[in-house]
Amino acid sequence: MFLSSHRRRLSAMILALVFATNARATVPNAADQPIKKFLAQDDTQPTYRAVRRLEAENGNRTGWMEAITEYSPQTGFRYEITAEGGSGYIRSKVLKAVLEGERQVIAQGEAARSSLDLVNYRFQANGIDGDGHANVLLSPRRKELVLVSGMMALNATDGALVRLEGRLAKSPSFWVKSVDIVRSYQRIDGKVVPVSLETRAQLRFLGEATLRMTYVYSEIDGRRLVASR
Repeated sequence: MFLSSHRRRLSAMILALVFATNARATVPNAADQPIKKFLAQDDTQPTYRAVRRLEAENGNRTGWMEAITEYSPQTGFRYEITAEGGSGYIRSKVLKAVLEGERQVIAQGEAARSSLDLVNYRFQANGIDGDGHANVLLSPRRKELVLVSGMMALNATDGALVRLEGRLAKSPSFWVKSVDIVRSYQRIDGKVVPVSLETRAQLRFLGEATLRMTYVYSEIDGRRLVASR
């Protein structure tokens, strides 16, 4: 019973990472240009329609799910599961829980708690990597489940978010020893949007659990797209 409860909490916590996004703020003093450009960008979430594929694994149990997802300020987040397979437990307790949890977080207006802004994080420039991205160290100002201790990669020219990776600032429970995430972004039709999320958690007595979610967009801000990748 305890393990099932904490697995559900883990899946619900993972979805909150969906909302790590740009935010309005200013960097004090002479911070590096990519950080200033990143924080100066509009943080309004675009409306969209996208097909998501979710896959999860724990031990010998695996499951997958595909869903049409939509978001607008008027209707909030909606999803329709179109295909699924594998373990029924993984599908219902992890994959569907991620989608349902995202719906609830948006409906309750709690997405700002995980935003990449100066209210939630301290930023420290850490040079340019081999791909030409500006690396920025992230130090959470609070130990919360939805904040990440790690780094983000920015486009060195315009400050657009490219990747977020690290470890959750706080473990969800005694049963979960650590949760690592990697989240990737792309500029599609002028908007920076998430295109993939990967998580890896170490669960006491149950070993490693993984989740991967990918997005294929068909519409952003009312404009239909031919393809997003």
